[in-house]
Amino acid sequence: MKEKESLDYFKNGFNCAQAVFTPFAKENGISESHALKIASGFGGGMGRLQATCGAVTGAYMAIGVQHGKSLGDTGDEKKEKTYGLVKTFDAEFRKIFSTTSCRELLQCDLNTEEGKKYAADNKLTQKVCERCVQEAVKIVEKIL
Repeated sequence: MKEKESLDYFKNGFNCAQAVFTPFAKENGISESHALKIASGFGGGMGRLQATCGAVTGAYMAIGVQHGKSLGDTGDEKKEKTYGLVKTFDAEFRKIFSTTSCRELLQCDLNTEEGKKYAADNKLTQKVCERCVQEAVKIVEKIL
């Protein structure tokens, strides 16, 4: 269910982080509108810096919204659980893609005209990004 919902967000113009985070956020009491805004800067490897893949950062936020430490929580148990789940997610994502770097996943620079053309000509959004969104959601569902 979440996989389809995430792909629908992505195919309708939302970035990879928004697509992964929003279904989990809604399930945890965050409005769709707020979830989309919260994750809006994380796409394209965080603001199109092409660092950590937005599907990955969306997954990290999804883990945090469900298990993270909040006001009133004492001790570090929730923080440590969250960190452990992030590490588990990272290992699972790397098993599939070998990296969490947007630039390495796409093998082009989206900040240049040449890179944008390469991405468009090779349908990287459909071939790479959609798969990253799908796999990120599957992994989060599995580990939560």
